[in-house]
Amino acid sequence: MPEAPTSLLLLGAGGTTAASAAYRRDPLASIAAAYPVVLADAEAPDWARPYLTDHITVDLADTEATATAVKAYAAHHDLSGVLTYMENHVVTAALLAQQLGLPGTSPQSMEACRDKSTTRYLLDVHGVPSARAVLADNAEAAVAWAVAHGFPVMVKPRAQAGSAGVMRANTPSEVRDAFERASHETVLGLDAYGPHGVLVEEFLDGPEISVEAAVLGPGESRIIAVTRKTVGPPPTAQEYGHCVDARDPLLTDPELAHLITTAVNAVGVTRGTLCIEVMLTARGPRIVEINGRIGGDLLHVLINEALGLDLARIAADIATGARPQLAHTRELSAAIQFLYPDQAGVVQRLTLPSQLTEQPWVERLETTAEPGAHVAAPPAATYGDRLAHWIVRGTGPAQCASRLSQVEGGVELHIASSTRAATQATVALTDVKALAAPSTPPLAAP
Repeated sequence: MPEAPTSLLLLGAGGTTAASAAYRRDPLASIAAAYPVVLADAEAPDWARPYLTDHITVDLADTEATATAVKAYAAHHDLSGVLTYMENHVVTAALLAQQLGLPGTSPQSMEACRDKSTTRYLLDVHGVPSARAVLADNAEAAVAWAVAHGFPVMVKPRAQAGSAGVMRANTPSEVRDAFERASHETVLGLDAYGPHGVLVEEFLDGPEISVEAAVLGPGESRIIAVTRKTVGPPPTAQEYGHCVDARDPLLTDPELAHLITTAVNAVGVTRGTLCIEVMLTARGPRIVEINGRIGGDLLHVLINEALGLDLARIAADIATGARPQLAHTRELSAAIQFLYPDQAGVVQRLTLPSQLTEQPWVERLETTAEPGAHVAAPPAATYGDRLAHWIVRGTGPAQCASRLSQVEGGVELHIASSTRAATQATVALTDVKALAAPSTPPLAAP
């Protein structure tokens, strides 16, 4: 009888909300199907509990306290690896693996991935095609760099994720506005992790992709999947959708493979699973950023549907020192589309075409916002303003695109504008006060 696998330590479940469950349940379920999962987090969300064998209660923002608690647990329990699928905790995961003598990469390499300024510096030093960039001390320094190097430019936070605060700027005034937004915008609580600051970068023009890469050892990188991105209208860089195709020629493109390998080596990652964003410019592929964990946005599901690969299981295997399964078992396409508000305000009605769930090509239709939610519209919208998403299967990207549109055509969405919502709230409050007030004779009609 084969020996039961040793427990895997997972840093962070991903939050307690319905939206958190929608995005995080699939990778956690995959990991739990292969390894007993011990969660280290402030709390174990209800949606995550069925997949856990144990829970270490700890504030993950306190690295020292986390390390103490985990070491105390490890003194009495066998752990085979440390893993996180959350950007917040990649450095801590690497540190714990190092301190426990478990497989992993250096904390310094994860710090280099978390800090986009350091990433740019290392890529430049090692001659890896990327974007010229500067860490700007203030808005005027950002403007001066943009004027000297030419517009447009991209302005982004130094250590955020999910395209939070990433803005294209075409003029000095737009640079100032973008600098202000990048200085304050955050997602998933990342402002409590990593360095603060704002980068101004050369604008890279072209289609954007992300590459899921498995790093099996020093200098040994493999491309798992390539995701073609649909990005929202400028000036933001919000991701509106993704498509994974088993026949994508970039999967075997030698130039892209070389770029990924040299980028991984430049930041010093020797083991792990990375999500590397790349711009396909007229001058060739350029690195946008390197994320020290698997891609979010349900790429795990797309890759499984299109390629037959289990991305979260691959990450877990690498974290424990096991050899992952990287051979494709499917040759299909899969795509996801995210629904953003068409105007700012309060969600009054949101329904998806549930009748389409009977179609074999629909993998899921899911809302992530409830009626009554206050939402912002692009360009002010962030990751947290997404209302819903749907995933479809197909024989190729074109069929997936058609099916995404078919779902979109059946969506019913009504948002009360901010002004109207405020008026409705005032009227409702007035009505409540009227009910509570003493009875008075009605006024005579004019």
